[in-house]
Amino acid sequence: MWDFEEGEVLAFDKPLHWTSFDLVAKIRWNLCQKLGRKKLKVGHTGTLDPLATGVVVICTGKKTKLIDQLQYDVKEYIATLQLGATTPSYDMEKEVDATYPTAHITRELIDRTIPAFLGEQWQVPPMFSAVQINGKRAYELARKGETVELKPKLLVIDEIEVLRFDEQAMQLTIRVVCSKGTYIRALARDIGERLGSGAYLTALRRTRVGQIDVKDCYTIDQFLDQLKDYEYVQDE
Repeated sequence: MWDFEEGEVLAFDKPLHWTSFDLVAKIRWNLCQKLGRKKLKVGHTGTLDPLATGVVVICTGKKTKLIDQLQYDVKEYIATLQLGATTPSYDMEKEVDATYPTAHITRELIDRTIPAFLGEQWQVPPMFSAVQINGKRAYELARKGETVELKPKLLVIDEIEVLRFDEQAMQLTIRVVCSKGTYIRALARDIGERLGSGAYLTALRRTRVGQIDVKDCYTIDQFLDQLKDYEYVQDE
């Protein structure tokens, strides 16, 4: 059975609109209530955007020491891109700010373009991201209307494939396996540019972190239901 103080590594399917911090806070509060403690170390191994769902790995107690190590696990995503438009956040958090031609975009063009994103890539993070600039998060500056230049970061895309392309709706769904630090929103931006158009994310799901598949994750409700039956025995 669980020993949250000695440490557990738990995998959750993060709900839509929750931040990774929301998830950690919810788990920490319920564990502290169950254990009768005011404090307990709880942390996650990689941020997932509020408009994304899927795998978030949470460590408790002494296992929080593994967080730095676990952050380097590869991630797999399923992403849906709307072609022909952009938003400032590269997803649906912000309204469309520009539209672009799409008549030239075909499945053949997409199939020629996507493989260019395999391997090492230099990627400029989104302004609406948690990247730190002089001690502040980039999204804090972006929401104040400030513009700053973010430096490109080297990342690796191990796999990328087209799952679906709806030529009528101009929506493209891809599967991506990538390294730590990859912003799928920024990848959507770059794919749009490479196609001679624009693109932003309309859906994102993290389906795997390391060997942990989303189908093996707890939902919040499942975990809290099991926690009700958990009996904490305090050492004498």
